[in-house]
Amino acid sequence: MTDTLTDQDMELSSGIAAFESKQFSRAVGLLSPLAEAGHPDAQYRMAIMAQNGLGMMPNPLQAFSYMKAAAKAGLGVAQHGLGFMYMEGECTDKNPGRAVEWFTKAAEQGLAGSQTTLAMMYEEGRGVEKNPEEARKWYHLAGFDEK
Repeated sequence: MTDTLTDQDMELSSGIAAFESKQFSRAVGLLSPLAEAGHPDAQYRMAIMAQNGLGMMPNPLQAFSYMKAAAKAGLGVAQHGLGFMYMEGECTDKNPGRAVEWFTKAAEQGLAGSQTTLAMMYEEGRGVEKNPEEARKWYHLAGFDEK
């Protein structure tokens, strides 16, 4: 069992390295089987490639499916990505309320981008009731303190 784990770990590392160095076709080949097997890091990167047509034809349905799986597994950047998909209506129907749910999960993990986006949504009343206090709280957590 340990050999299989190390092989998968090596494939994941190689796939992530290929993704980071913009060798998207290679990344798809390495990460696709791992994403199918349920690896959140592989799912997140496959979602980005499927969404943007990197190393593959654009596939919004697959992008949404992988992003949602990685988000449900607790990967903060995927939770942010899913929130963005819902906020902008990319790869799924626009749903600001669902966007707030996923940005909140990512923000609670300390992602400043999610905290800032959430603060703006509370400030503007997008997907939630306007709430200046909640907006200030998230801006503060993101490091944007009023002078």
